[in-house]
Amino acid sequence: MRAMSFERNYIKHPAGSCLASFGDTKVICTASVSTDLPRWLRNQGRGWVSAEYAMLPGSTNTRKRRDRGGKTDGRSVEIQRLIGRSLRAAVDLNALGEAAISIDCDVLQADGGTRTTAISGAFVALVDALDSIAAERGEARGARAYLTGQLAAVSVGVVDGEVVCDLDYAHDSRAEVDMNVVMRDGDFVEVQGTGEQGVFSRAQMDALLDSAAAGIAQIQAVQRQVLGWDG
Repeated sequence: MRAMSFERNYIKHPAGSCLASFGDTKVICTASVSTDLPRWLRNQGRGWVSAEYAMLPGSTNTRKRRDRGGKTDGRSVEIQRLIGRSLRAAVDLNALGEAAISIDCDVLQADGGTRTTAISGAFVALVDALDSIAAERGEARGARAYLTGQLAAVSVGVVDGEVVCDLDYAHDSRAEVDMNVVMRDGDFVEVQGTGEQGVFSRAQMDALLDSAAAGIAQIQAVQRQVLGWDG
């Protein structure tokens, strides 16, 4: 695992914000609260969590063009859908009620694992946003009144025949197998795995999932410390 950190309240305006860093990968995650639910969810007594993801122009070695005219590149669309699905798995949308939480994940600097860094950081921002909703409603349990569990994600892969957890770009670019794993309290939310240079065995997959689970346990320990949940 690379050195990781979660800096809460990185931006003052949103209900929740977090600068998530895994090695040289840095993602700013913000959580904004409104009553602007999707049309198909209005007046049903349920809430919603959605996400957007973007890489800033200076986040990579060569300048990345900004999305223009409402057009988002296919990779970003796929990643923001993953982030949204993952975060919704951590929230009781019925308990949340008619509130909409919009998560924005912007990659400041990319060195591998941007989507998993975004998910782990977005959870911290989400907790603070849920705490603000709970405070406004007089809910003494805070964010835990709306959470179904603690969420985190990590990338794993097979590099030079060995399992590596939390891939940086140098590892990711030559990985024989590449996998992104999202977990909530020890259970899998989503697993994305690809044999980049061929096939991989059931034994390799089991080893990758075991490594991801161990890495996510470390991430969640840091999340709890930052959120003050250990005390």
